[in-house]
Amino acid sequence: MDATTDKDPLVQEQIYNALCYLGESEPEEILNSCDEYLRQHDKLAYPHRVIILKAMETVVKNNITLLDKSTAKEVIRDWQQAASNVLVAVGQRFINKVMEEVLTKFQPGILPHYFVMQTFANLSVSNGE
Repeated sequence: MDATTDKDPLVQEQIYNALCYLGESEPEEILNSCDEYLRQHDKLAYPHRVIILKAMETVVKNNITLLDKSTAKEVIRDWQQAASNVLVAVGQRFINKVMEEVLTKFQPGILPHYFVMQTFANLSVSNGE
């Protein structure tokens, strides 16, 4: 997975494709490996983190019926946390665009999802002056 940091888009695409291919035969193993890699490399640049997150998304979508309930729950929580972190990081430069997107998740009369609230709060903290 270290090759995701390669600047060549073809190499990045090959890594994505390889993760998805391996995920077809061993979805839980690949999801756990990706999760562990992201935890160990919390300073990984966000464009490279997104490659791994997209591969995880594809593996989950293509194998949802095969996943153990506890694995699926853990992956979804981790994936949502990682996605929230990406939005907060992007928001440090493009706060208006990110806030516009996050605010669309607030609907009258509906309690927002936990990660929407967490993202909103973290955006506020990271951009407070």
